[in-house]
Formats: sequence, C-alpha cells, structure tokens
Amino acid sequence: MVSVVQNVAIDCADAYALARFWSEVTGRPLDPECRPGDEETWVELADGPTLYFNQVPEPKTVKNRLHLCLRPETTREAEVTRLLALGATLVADRRKPDGTGWAVLADPEGNEFCVLRSASDRAAAGS
Repeated sequence: MVSVVQNVAIDCADAYALARFWSEVTGRPLDPECRPGDEETWVELADGPTLYFNQVPEPKTVKNRLHLCLRPETTREAEVTRLLALGATLVADRRKPDGTGWAVLADPEGNEFCVLRSASDRAAAGS
C-alpha cells in the first residue's frame, strides 16, 4: 500500500489573494466555494495535487524547504515575464548563456518557486 499526495499546503497571510495569484499562474480557477476573507482556499490542478492555501498568523521568515517547479507551455523567458507582471519577483537567476538553467521567483508572499525550460526550449537546444 502507498499514499497519494492529495494537496500541497502553502501557509500564507491572505489565503484568497495568494490562491488568486496561483490561479493565474496555473490557468486553473479557484474552487467556486472560495471567497475573499476565507482562511482556507484552493486551486485544483488538472494533472496533479490541489494547491491548498492556509492562512496562518506568523510571517514567512526563511527560504522554503519545499517549492514548486513550473514547466511552462510557452518559453521560459516568456513565462518569467508573464509571472513578473502578475506580481512575482525574481529571487535568483540560474539561467545560463547556453539556454540551460532556471529562474527562481517568489510569489507575492515570498514563497519561492522555479521556472524551468519549456519543451520547446529543450527541443531548440537539442536536449
């Protein structure tokens, strides 16, 4: 017997606002039951666990020990630009001149996540 990952829980100060950000990132809607001011909100991913946002009183203080890695449908560069426009911030640029690497971003509450190369980026580089 094994366990199945049901959701990825993300502690935050404003569950609804952060869920809205991640809804835009993933292109998946917030659950229709979620409302502004709710202490628990979620976004159900099409092919994966639910992103579950849980409002907590303490602020984020250190680097995440667990983070999401995104593989965009468009190019990595276009996706980084889109996510920055949504309110993400660039934390570390691990992109290399040969096109490999990734970008480390943070959501509006400072939770880090990575943007990897897309399938088209990888195909163009031959890897």
